[in-house]
Amino acid sequence: MSDPLLRLSGLEPFVLTKDIPFVNVGERTNVTGSAKFRKLITNRDYATALDVARDQVENGAQIIDVNMDEGLIDSKQVMVDFLNLVAAEPDIARVPVMIDSSKWEVIEAGLQCVQGKPVVNSISLKEGEEAFLHQASLCLAYGAAVVVMAFDETGQADSFERKTEICARAYRILTEKVGFPPEDIIFDPNVFAVATGIEEHDNYGVDFIEATRWIRENLPHCHISGGVSNLSFSFRGNDPVREAMHAVFLYHAIQAGMDMGIVNAGQLVVYDQIDADLREACEDVVLNRTPANGESATENLLDIAERFKGNKREEKKRDLAWRDWPVEKRLEHALVNGITEFVDEDTEAARVAADKPLDVIEGPLMAGMNVVGDLFGAGKMFLPQVVKSARVMKQAVAVLLPYMEAQDEGQRESAGRVLMATVKGDVHDIGKNIVGVVLACNNYEIIDLGVMVPPQKILEEAKAHNVDIIGLSGLITPSLDEMVHLASEMEREAFDVPLLIGGATTSKVHTAVKIAPNYTKSQAIYVTDASRAVGVVSALLSKTQKQPYIDGIRTEYSEVTERHERAERAKQRLPLEAARANAMKIDWSDYSATAPSFTGARVIEGWDLAEIARYIDWTPFFQTWELKGVYPRILEHEKYGEAARNLFQDAQAMLKQIIDENWFGPRAVVGFWPANAVGDDIRLFQNDARTDTLATLHTLRQQTSKRKDSPNLALADFVAPEGTPDWVGGFVVTAGPEELAISERFEKAGDDYGAIMVKALADRFAEAMAEMLHQQVRREHWGYAKDEQFEPQELIGEPYDGIRPAPGYPAQPDHTEKRTLFDLLDAEANTGVELTESMAMWPGSSVSGLYLGHPEAYYFGVAKVERDQVADYAVRKGMDLAEAERWLSPILNYRPTSSAAVAAE
Repeated sequence: MSDPLLRLSGLEPFVLTKDIPFVNVGERTNVTGSAKFRKLITNRDYATALDVARDQVENGAQIIDVNMDEGLIDSKQVMVDFLNLVAAEPDIARVPVMIDSSKWEVIEAGLQCVQGKPVVNSISLKEGEEAFLHQASLCLAYGAAVVVMAFDETGQADSFERKTEICARAYRILTEKVGFPPEDIIFDPNVFAVATGIEEHDNYGVDFIEATRWIRENLPHCHISGGVSNLSFSFRGNDPVREAMHAVFLYHAIQAGMDMGIVNAGQLVVYDQIDADLREACEDVVLNRTPANGESATENLLDIAERFKGNKREEKKRDLAWRDWPVEKRLEHALVNGITEFVDEDTEAARVAADKPLDVIEGPLMAGMNVVGDLFGAGKMFLPQVVKSARVMKQAVAVLLPYMEAQDEGQRESAGRVLMATVKGDVHDIGKNIVGVVLACNNYEIIDLGVMVPPQKILEEAKAHNVDIIGLSGLITPSLDEMVHLASEMEREAFDVPLLIGGATTSKVHTAVKIAPNYTKSQAIYVTDASRAVGVVSALLSKTQKQPYIDGIRTEYSEVTERHERAERAKQRLPLEAARANAMKIDWSDYSATAPSFTGARVIEGWDLAEIARYIDWTPFFQTWELKGVYPRILEHEKYGEAARNLFQDAQAMLKQIIDENWFGPRAVVGFWPANAVGDDIRLFQNDARTDTLATLHTLRQQTSKRKDSPNLALADFVAPEGTPDWVGGFVVTAGPEELAISERFEKAGDDYGAIMVKALADRFAEAMAEMLHQQVRREHWGYAKDEQFEPQELIGEPYDGIRPAPGYPAQPDHTEKRTLFDLLDAEANTGVELTESMAMWPGSSVSGLYLGHPEAYYFGVAKVERDQVADYAVRKGMDLAEAERWLSPILNYRPTSSAAVAAE
């Protein structure tokens, strides 16, 4: 029987398994910890506050902490209002919420409106056992997990004995008197400041770590959290020292069993990268050891701290001592550090010393790549570094290849053969390429069919190459249906190899509910990112692990499906007419829209690559490489910092080359048309007389049951009704098709790192163009904000009036609306951007969308809709109902398929 697991949920489940060593709780939706968020909440700017929450989820927070304890606001009401708004935003609400307050009435109000299974932060014995029992029983009744502070009637626990005594007492009460599941208990044994100069404080770090170890060993199945920043309070103002203290503390606390925490990503560094003297001094303080020099640990750290004050880090000197090592160790060092400078020389030296060239590959090179794989699996190397390692490996193999061919040597035996493809109609492949490189680094043979691959070709090539695994990738929502279709075809043709699913629109829920049931001869498996791919493939190709692994996946997916079906049945959605009755009510009586400077379509020329680069939002660039965090803070991230800095340095070097050598040819077209809302549609007119219809943009309306004054939105709500003049704009921009040829050039040279880098930067250029053009539209082309003075990096927070929603995205999920936009702009002729059969844009580094200028317009997600709206929508568009259901299937309210669910219906 496996251990019970902490299971939380928003719209999607989150299960704390052994594969997740530490849970990052997003801290920015906490008014006590974020001045920006506090200001937004105080000013009732909920739309921007939701963006803060959305950013946390997008940047990898597995839980978001919501705290509204501010003296100048009604904490209880604001907690309810904000959580209700979060519930209407599926991209935020998919993760669990930690309801955080020092006031029980605020916590309970939050529990009454939050969806899914949350965490309460916190309860304790400080008001006695009766109050603790009452609050814990309510948490259990509401179905919440709890953070329990090590605090009782006499105060906070500050020693090992007190921490363990209080936690043990609380554990007994919760499990024996309340019946609380032990896996839903999260203890916070209190992190206190060390190195304060007060002797009684010296053991606080050890007390926490040892209490953590004791709790995990003696109180089965519970979890440990803590506030890390408290530890280094004595060194406030000296961030490098604080960062080092936190990293050292977490290193030991996580080993002891700490598995959760609200951690400031900008206040940590990589443990292995801390200056050796500073790390040892921090360990002396955290572990309460006496330094070698005989001073107290605090005095020693104070002496060393002066060298690091002011955030000044000494620049690393180039260390070439490794060049004196044996050639095998030199090759390993080059692979681990991605150094290509000496690889030809070292590979040749290894070849001369070997019996045959193949021995170099199977010997030192594979040994070095095994080290890379181990470091990657242990979280000590990250994707950019691994891809660089692959570049070194390919360069070394290229040196050996002529000798191998001359001796007619066979290739080394691979660990397995994996076919990968981006499905029909989809053009995006950066993530797929990264996964391919990572698997190749682990000795798997990769057969990459590229993009827009029809299902029959995938199946034919899989048979021809006798592959062990098939991997599918997709970015746009129509790709989900392609994956379902391909799974059905694999079933029909009696394939029995595992099917891996990945890409931005895919999910574990979709794989479990829609794909896996169509492929029962083997198993469809969702792979979250490249860092998981090696472990998944390894398990699937292991003779001993394969079947237990697949059985575990099937059990997990069965549970996921059942939970999803229960959740869908429990959700309340409005009939279409009721949703329309609750549309956003804008007062149009005194609204006077600014007329744009022209109507119709116009090509925008004279793009300067250097100017576009000023508008780049770098955060998604790091996400492409699976380095999760917000730029520029990610450069100082506790875990990713060094990798992020090196990646950014490489990106800046290529960016300079792109600009200096004009690698890309940016193109853009923009248009404006007189417009009015007619029901849920936006009607565009030939001219300002508004007598002849030019085209109609069809929008979809939210049908989620809302609370209080929250409207059921459609984009048409932000456009003036007939009788009030208004306009709507549209655009298409592209970095140009040049990225494809440049990327292929890198690939042919064996430089996957450069190939992926140029695609990632082309993608950033396209998004930057869209941001830059939108600013030009507001200031000049439409001109409704002529005096706007935001700097490029300020635009990332969208402080301006108006929005640019895109077909295929949450506010308008129907990709077929792109065809209307492209026809209006004659986009293919004006920019060279084409639409595939699945309505993906080619080249992939392209962006399109609408412009809505009303100051109250904001982004939202339509989420799931009912069949009554799909039928109505099909009639409005003149589209066959089956076709409408196909295009809208990702948002069409799911109907249970399992026998239990059907019976429940």
